Amino acid sequence: MAKVHPNMAPAPGAVDEAPCAPASSAEGPTTLTVWRKSLLFDCKGFTVFDAKGNLAYRVDSYASESGDEVVLMDAAGRPNFTVRRKRFSLQGEQWLVFAGEETRRPVYTVRRSGRGKTLAHVTACAGAGAGAGPSYEVEGSYARRSCVVYDGERRAVAEIRPKEVVGTDVFRLVVQPGVGVSLAMAVVVALEQMFARPSLLRSWSTVD
Repeated sequence: MAKVHPNMAPAPGAVDEAPCAPASSAEGPTTLTVWRKSLLFDCKGFTVFDAKGNLAYRVDSYASESGDEVVLMDAAGRPNFTVRRKRFSLQGEQWLVFAGEETRRPVYTVRRSGRGKTLAHVTACAGAGAGAGPSYEVEGSYARRSCVVYDGERRAVAEIRPKEVVGTDVFRLVVQPGVGVSLAMAVVVALEQMFARPSLLRSWSTVD
């Protein structure tokens, strides 16, 4: 298998942004390599690297945890987003996205869709403040690691792409300028919860 974890320590220039902050429009797309594996013993999760091979994000979920709440951290272990399952929903399966570790006011909801090729709707929450942004739709197949995120004007703003040779446990996330890279990664975490069988992060014995 190809080497997917060359530089484990946080490095200058690694992805480091406010959770909802969009990438500068003067820059090109941000490409991340996402590995469906935690670096910690007895943990499930993600380890994410930037284009230079530096650690950019991590998700660590202990095997004993249900996975109904997952924290996306940056390379230094600071929480960017908390992704929590909404327990009671009349609109189908939903995951709430909170900035940092604050879990009172979600900034986004990710709702599973059962219509056509649309996988999920990512909607900014009312009253989330200045950090909130536009809404998105996710289309494609998460099982095949082939998804496109569209904004309200049907522009492709992020893509999940399979990585050659190494299978579905390693894939690429490409985020266009103007979209928060951390938010895009939080959406990946929610998609993992909803569509991976079995999910790395969630125990399917959990009772709603």
